[in-house]
Amino acid sequence: SLSDLAPLHNPPAVATIRLCRELLPDLPQVAVFDTAFHATLPARAREYALPRDVVDRFGIRRYGFHGTSHAHVATAVAAYMKVPAPQLRIVSCHLGNGASVAAIEYGRSIETSMGMTPMEGLVMGTRCGDVDPGILLHLLHSGKFDATALDQLLNTRAGLSGVTGTNDMRQIEKRAAQGDESCRLALTLYAHRIRKYIGAYAAVMGGVDAIAFTGGVGENSALVRHRCLQRLEFLRALLDEEANRTAKLDAAVTVAGISAPHSQVRLLVVRADEETAIAKEAASCLAGTSRRHAATIGEAAIDLSILARCARLSQATIERLFGQGHRLQQAGEPHTGHQVARDTIALIGPGGRIEDVPVLEALGAHDQIEISRADEFVLGVDAPVRISGDVRNSPGITLEGPQGRMSLSEGLVSARRHLRMSPPDAARLDVRDGGRVQVTISHNGRHAIFDDVTVLVAPLARPTLHLEPDEASAAGIGRGELEALMHQGSVSAAIRRAA
Repeated sequence: SLSDLAPLHNPPAVATIRLCRELLPDLPQVAVFDTAFHATLPARAREYALPRDVVDRFGIRRYGFHGTSHAHVATAVAAYMKVPAPQLRIVSCHLGNGASVAAIEYGRSIETSMGMTPMEGLVMGTRCGDVDPGILLHLLHSGKFDATALDQLLNTRAGLSGVTGTNDMRQIEKRAAQGDESCRLALTLYAHRIRKYIGAYAAVMGGVDAIAFTGGVGENSALVRHRCLQRLEFLRALLDEEANRTAKLDAAVTVAGISAPHSQVRLLVVRADEETAIAKEAASCLAGTSRRHAATIGEAAIDLSILARCARLSQATIERLFGQGHRLQQAGEPHTGHQVARDTIALIGPGGRIEDVPVLEALGAHDQIEISRADEFVLGVDAPVRISGDVRNSPGITLEGPQGRMSLSEGLVSARRHLRMSPPDAARLDVRDGGRVQVTISHNGRHAIFDDVTVLVAPLARPTLHLEPDEASAAGIGRGELEALMHQGSVSAAIRRAA
């Protein structure tokens, strides 16, 4: 039923499954989906601008592909740079006969070039990639093409093969050097499309820490990497031409650096290893500890912290808004797990303002304003989803207090759902700081499941799940039940490992 989405891949995969069932009926089989890593795509990257009834009827959305490879790249880059993946912004370029680019922000795929099918995006071996849909309508209206002919044209006769007659990049590079104009055009089309996506994804993430190349072409063509990385000086991404020409990968060298010493963006070549990644996923699933089907790893009583918006301000900012020497006034009781002061401020954005935003008592080293997704539309802003404290490349906002007004250049975020706990609790539950879990809250015979929850480990922290009201409501917790959960002190929760 899914073969229409990936006509070059799914039919032979299904045939293999059926043959294995016939020949080895007792052998467990595991399907590892190339789309799984892209399940974190936000709605803005996932949806097409089509009528809702059409979308729902035909299951139309952007799924993305090469997810196993992009996930491996994120892990390999983080290990090479000795920086946790949740702290990196990576543009991963999987270049082979099929090709795609992914924007991996803090360990999650937030954009990718392939869409509902593997046809969208880059110029590939036999696929055209991005094309004006009007061209397809024009060909249909001409009477020379029907749906089957268009399918063959776009999937098997286009791309590098359509321009040059071959999808072998080695032959294309050789013929281009000998003066073949069709191969020269193919190379420029190929690299231009990749470079355009790299720039776009850097803009989507508000910057980039690493650009990585993998796949048959990405690993082996110094010429393609050179062409793709030209004119990226504005990103402070500078190529070391000698390192690029001599980069070689093998079983011992799985990542090679090709950036200049003074480049602020790491440029890397990563050996593709989808086979090992798939084998690990299969082994994990068969062992009963897969990311999506993990057994419960712990039961705990946790607090719920539900706050739509709040401000964590430095003392200097507090004094500008409330007056010289002002100290926050402690509230009578903690509000939904937060120590909130009586003092409030107003937020002012290009689209409107929000009054009575509480200020948290704990002063931050940096100013940070947390708002809900609904607040974005009131203020007319686009706040990235971040873990508290990470305000890099976030937008600014204007603050107004009783004694003054000021504009922040950055610091506006929408808080990612997270579960705070102490080191002993983390050890007992066998989770780590920055890890992700699924939390199931049980209350009055009902269960609310929150997936993709980030664990934050801090000394003396009580186990507390931080949500915004919209998230709680989306999980089916009604307002009355929400108030009961918030005020009963703690709730029973089952914690599982998540993706």
